[in-house]
Amino acid sequence: MRNYRDDDAPALSQAIIDSYEHLTPWMDWVDADEAADLNAHRERIGRWSHEWKVGGDSYFGIFKGDILVGACGLHRRGAPDSLEIGYWIHASHTGLGYATEAAAALTRAALAIPGIKQVEIHHDKANVVSGRIPPRIGYDFAGEWPREKDAPAEIGIEWRWVMTRSD
Repeated sequence: MRNYRDDDAPALSQAIIDSYEHLTPWMDWVDADEAADLNAHRERIGRWSHEWKVGGDSYFGIFKGDILVGACGLHRRGAPDSLEIGYWIHASHTGLGYATEAAAALTRAALAIPGIKQVEIHHDKANVVSGRIPPRIGYDFAGEWPREKDAPAEIGIEWRWVMTRSD
């Protein structure tokens, strides 16, 4: 797992294209036309690099050697002392533990940041595959809340998982 570099744009593009059918039920950001646009990916990677440098959200590629097998990130979407983890895995690399390993590593990294007291993972209740990861790495189920559906397979119920520094 590492920060993206400019030269990762083709791999990111191809991973999204290859995983389009796998990702679109759950992720509203996936766009078929944009997936093939290398300039859009280069711009996105540049924006992510800037965010990383100024203490904002952090985006990482999950690599096996030179192959991009997924992506993950730490996001400042909640309280100032909290970070949220996001992840997705290339369709041909699911079920191999990459998301679990990445989420565990991001959890350790997030809780090592001064001032961060908790890390959260959110997903739609219907996304049972994403929901298997938090309990595997020691997260506690914090409950479910109604939310607006963002992607086609969602049912509009958000599940939240939490790990605190004391955990």
